[in-house]
Amino acid sequence: MAANVTLTSLAFTAPRQVELQQAPVPAPEAEQLLVRTRLSGISAGTELLLYRGEAPDGMPADETLPALRGDLSFPLRYGYCAVGQVMLAGPQAAPDWIGRRVFAFQPHASHFLAGSADLLPIPEDLSDEQAVLLPTMETALHLVQEGAPLAGECALVCGQGLVGLLTVALLARFPLQALVAIDPLAVRREAGLNLGAHASLDPGKPELRAALLDQFAQSGLQAGADLSYELSGRPEALNLALQLTAYDGRVVVGSWYGRKSSPLELGGRFHRSHIRIIASQVSRVQPELSGRWSKARRLQTALQLLRLIHPTNLVTHRFALAEAAEAYRLLDQHPEQALQVVLSYAD
Repeated sequence: MAANVTLTSLAFTAPRQVELQQAPVPAPEAEQLLVRTRLSGISAGTELLLYRGEAPDGMPADETLPALRGDLSFPLRYGYCAVGQVMLAGPQAAPDWIGRRVFAFQPHASHFLAGSADLLPIPEDLSDEQAVLLPTMETALHLVQEGAPLAGECALVCGQGLVGLLTVALLARFPLQALVAIDPLAVRREAGLNLGAHASLDPGKPELRAALLDQFAQSGLQAGADLSYELSGRPEALNLALQLTAYDGRVVVGSWYGRKSSPLELGGRFHRSHIRIIASQVSRVQPELSGRWSKARRLQTALQLLRLIHPTNLVTHRFALAEAAEAYRLLDQHPEQALQVVLSYAD
C-alpha cells in the first residue's frame, strides 16, 4: 500500500461515544489477504446495546468469530457486516483473490486482514447493498429453522426490525394460514406488510389481542399462534409473545437483551398451555441440524435467499465513515426513521 494510506477503524470508547482511530495499513503476511472495505452495516439490535453501554462487561464478544476476540468492555471495536474488495495477498496466499469482492464478519474499519477461509466471495449478480444484509438473512434463516413452521400454522413475529422483517419475508413463503407481525413503529409495520405479513399490528393498542385472535380465528385457531417469535429486543415483549401463543405452541426467542431484564409471567396458563420456549443464537447451527447443516451451507442458502427476496429497499440510510456518530444517533434516538443503516468507505 502507499505510504500515505491509513487504516481508519471505529471504536466505542464509552456509552454513546464513537471514536475513529487511525493506524498504518498493515501488510498481509503469509496467507493473509488485505481487504479494503466498501460498505459495512450497523446492527440495530446487538450493536446498539453495545453503543448504549447495555451489554454485560467481561462477556466474550463472539467466541466463534476470530475478528471479534475479546470481551464487551470499553473501548470496543465491533461490527459483523463488512463488504469489501481484496487489494493485496500475502506471499503464500493465492493471487487470484486480488480484485474479488468479498463478505466478512469484521468490525467497522476501512481495511482489514483476513485469511481466505474467513472471506466469502460475493457473486457478481449481488450488489454491495444486498451482500451487506447477508448476516441478517442468515439470522432470519436460522430463526425459521429453529421454529420449523408447518403448513397451515398461524405464526406471529414480535418486532419488525431488520431481523424481524426478513423473518417475516421467509415465513411468507411457507403455506401458513396466518402470518401476523407486531411493532410499535408504523414504518416497520408497513415494511412487514410489504414483505408478506397478512396483518401488522401495534402492540400499544388496547385491542391488540382481540385483533390478533380475530386474524387467527379466521384460520380456525381460537387461542393464539402456533409459532411465535420474539425479535423486538424488549424483555417485556416475551411476556406478550407467551400470552399470544396457543396451547402446545412454541416461542422462539431471537432477541438478546444485554443487561435488561424483566419478570416473566410463568403462572398457571404457561404451564397448562405446555408452551415451549426455544432459545436461538445464530453463532452456531442448532444441535438437531448440525449433522447435515454447517455454517457454510447456511451462508450459501442465505445468499440464494437474498437473490429471491432482494431486500435492498430496507437499506434506508448511508453515511460516510466520518459521519458514523451521526448514524448511531439516528438509530438510537429516531428508530422510526430508519431500517438498515450502512457506512460507506468511498475513497
